[in-house]
Amino acid sequence: QVQLVESGGGLVQAGDSLRLSCTTSGRTFGSYPMAWFRQAPGKEREFVATISNLGVRTTYADSVKGRFTISRDNAKNTVYLQMNSLKPEDTAVYYCASGPRVSTDAAGYDYWGQGTQVTVSS
Repeated sequence: QVQLVESGGGLVQAGDSLRLSCTTSGRTFGSYPMAWFRQAPGKEREFVATISNLGVRTTYADSVKGRFTISRDNAKNTVYLQMNSLKPEDTAVYYCASGPRVSTDAAGYDYWGQGTQVTVSS
């Protein structure tokens, strides 16, 4: 059974940094692209970042480009999202997602974590 478990969320002030982690079990981690999405209250889930299976290719939403960095450690079955210069509008539940293809669309991913809350106060 494939499981994705996120961690690292919390309450921070504007301008602070956080690093989210997502560990996958039940599938060959290094064979699949990974992504982060987020959903704010009353809004639809939106794409944040994606990374190819070997970490060579990354893509970011315009809203986070230059502030967030997605990376992965295939030896640890873990994908990370380093979030710097956080803004109140980054407040959301953050979800990691696994393969099978690199996409900015949620339909490109077949397994999801349970989400971790990130709250940025002004």
